[in-house]
Amino acid sequence: MFNIKGGLTMEQQIHKALEYKGISQAALARAIGMSPQNFNKKVKRETFSPDELHAIAKALGAKYIAVFEFPDGTKI
Repeated sequence: MFNIKGGLTMEQQIHKALEYKGISQAALARAIGMSPQNFNKKVKRETFSPDELHAIAKALGAKYIAVFEFPDGTKI
């Protein structure tokens, strides 16, 4: 999958965020009330809901922002 944010997939973004915060994927999974196994499946399939992405961001002490950004700079 391709993601507009720097050309990274959601899986890559999550891994970079985990590395930045210095926590494991299993610890993040437990922090949002998900089993590490289920979290890993969702990471691999990139099937997180918007609510789950916001919960991940909150657990990481970050914000999750999703926008459509057009070449002229318009964001929707």
